[in-house]
Amino acid sequence: MNKIISITAVLFLLISCAKSENEMSLSGNVRGLKKGTLYLQKIEDSTLVTVDSVVVNGNSSFSFSETILEPEIYYLHIQLENGILQDDRIAFFAEDNSITINTTLKNFEVAAKITGSKNQDKLELYNKIINRYSNQNLELIEDSFSARKKGNDSLATSIVKSQKSIIAKKYLATISFALSNNDFEISPYLMVNRVSNTKLTYLDSVYNNLTPKIKDSKYGKDLESLIQSRKNN
Repeated sequence: MNKIISITAVLFLLISCAKSENEMSLSGNVRGLKKGTLYLQKIEDSTLVTVDSVVVNGNSSFSFSETILEPEIYYLHIQLENGILQDDRIAFFAEDNSITINTTLKNFEVAAKITGSKNQDKLELYNKIINRYSNQNLELIEDSFSARKKGNDSLATSIVKSQKSIIAKKYLATISFALSNNDFEISPYLMVNRVSNTKLTYLDSVYNNLTPKIKDSKYGKDLESLIQSRKNN
C-alpha cells in the first residue's frame, strides 16, 4: 500500500514539474496606475484575443500565470477605471520563464522595460538596429518637404532615391539578423511580420538556415506557409 502511495506521489511531482516547465510567470508594475484592468492578449487565427486579465485597485503591481508551449508574441493592454482603453499596447515575446514588465501609465508602451525573455532581448536588439534607418528616413522626409517647399524638384527627386535606398538597407538588415539568429523564434517571426514581401529567394534562404526546432515552431511554420503561398502565386 505504501509503495502505491509513493509511486502516486512521484507521478504527481512529475506532472507538476512538467506543468511548471511550460509556465510563464509574468509580473511587473505600472507606475501611476491607481485603478484599472490589465489584459494579457495574443493572436489566434488572425484575431487578437484576451487570454487573461487582472484588476488593479490601489496597488500598481500585477502578475499573470500563463501556459506557454513555445515562444510567441503576446500583448499587455490596459483599460482605465472609467472604461477607457488606452491606445498603446505592449508587445513582447512570451516564454516559459519568469518575465518582468515595468512601465508607467503615462508612457505605457514606450517606457516598458522587459526582462526574462531571450527572444525579447533579440527583438530589442533588432529594433535598435532598425531604428537607425527609421531615424534617417525621418530626416529625409523633412528634407524632402523643405525641398518641395522651395521648389527644388531635383533635390526632392534625389531624396526619394535615398529613401528607397534606406528601405532596401532595412530589408537587408532584417534578413541578415534573421540569418544570424537561426536558432531563435524571432528569426522566422521577423521574416513573416516585417519583410514578408521581400524576394522569395531571401525567404527561402532564411527558412533553409533555420534549425530543425525553429522550423517546427509556430513562426517557422508560418514562414513555410508564406513561402508556399508565394510559390503558388
